[in-house]
Amino acid sequence: MERPMARRAIILVLDSFGIGATADAAQFGDTGADTLGHIAQACAEGRADKPGLRAGHLTVPNLARWGLGRAAEISTGSVPAGLEATRIEGAFGCAAEESRGKDTPSGHWEMAGCPVPFDWGYFPRRQPCFPRDIIDPLIGEFDLPGILGNKHASGTEIIAELGEEHIRTGKPICYTSADSVFQVAAHEEHFGLERLYRLCERAKILLEPLNIGRVIARPFVGKSKADFRRTSHRRDYTTPPPDETLLDRISASGRDVWSIGKIADIFAHRGISKKLKAEDNNGLFDQTLNAMAEAGEGALIFSNFVDFDMLYGHRRDTIGYAAALEAFDRRLPELEARLRPGDLVLVTADHGCDPTRPGSDHTREHVPVLFFGAGTRAGSVGKRESFADMGQTIAQHLGLGALAHGRACFS
Repeated sequence: MERPMARRAIILVLDSFGIGATADAAQFGDTGADTLGHIAQACAEGRADKPGLRAGHLTVPNLARWGLGRAAEISTGSVPAGLEATRIEGAFGCAAEESRGKDTPSGHWEMAGCPVPFDWGYFPRRQPCFPRDIIDPLIGEFDLPGILGNKHASGTEIIAELGEEHIRTGKPICYTSADSVFQVAAHEEHFGLERLYRLCERAKILLEPLNIGRVIARPFVGKSKADFRRTSHRRDYTTPPPDETLLDRISASGRDVWSIGKIADIFAHRGISKKLKAEDNNGLFDQTLNAMAEAGEGALIFSNFVDFDMLYGHRRDTIGYAAALEAFDRRLPELEARLRPGDLVLVTADHGCDPTRPGSDHTREHVPVLFFGAGTRAGSVGKRESFADMGQTIAQHLGLGALAHGRACFS
């Protein structure tokens, strides 16, 4: 008797890789946002002799072959420059977010079948932005001389701005963003990694009445602003998803869920079997391949490539974002070579972060929905009304039964 085909799923989240504004983008101040389109345009219009720009189209032939250009066309009405493909081998489309925010947890939870129907709490855009009844207990309980920052800021920029003062004074750097988040940056050696973790654990408890989604420990190393570098010892203290997710369903069935990067933190470590981390996108790709070599039948490998958001989107580095996309694309053939007959790969994102827009906030955009492998029929899956359609499709592929939210992309 012939053994049924073993099935696995691999989700590759290109963190912040939006492909065009959603119908409700104006409500978020994001009319006209288009992370992919504007990156491609900047490359096409760039000149090698102009500082900060480059010559030549965005070159991502493998993503284009999987259907990225056609997915962008569904979102915006046109294929971005350089993404035309003569042969399409994947199923392609785009998805709008059903959840009320444009934050990391909401995007990931919804693609795993759990939309977020409520509003998170956010900090005001004044300085100082944190309430005294949160900061004073932290200062007292941890015997701190005070805090630095206390404002909305880019994480890398605020470390460059205040890192040396932090080392000199012992005051942790506390900041937020447009997300529902309280972030604490501290030097691993001068402040101490475990002390930073304990501080963030306590902050998460203090912030519960404000419905703040995440507290993030942001450790860094280095001697001065010239060489400060955030490390892979980041830790997120996240509110758990409000309902069952794809990860819970897989775990309950006795199968493995592999977290690559910050996935485990985003899901409050719920439904996770194995965790692998790395310093950068390249290392995260390596870890994804390592997981593919070991993961058994029915497993989910869930990878987040954070550099797109952290290093390029928030920093508004358009050309750096383009180079990172091209580097990711060059490695896709390695992943294809390691696919087993029952593997289904999904390339998507959790929100946008258009590097051509002012500020450093995420943008409300469609995300790509690119399926490849496991006999996937090439062609359009259309414009999906919820990220949850992706989770439902994975659940269908793994034979798990229907999740509470979403419609499978394949009939």
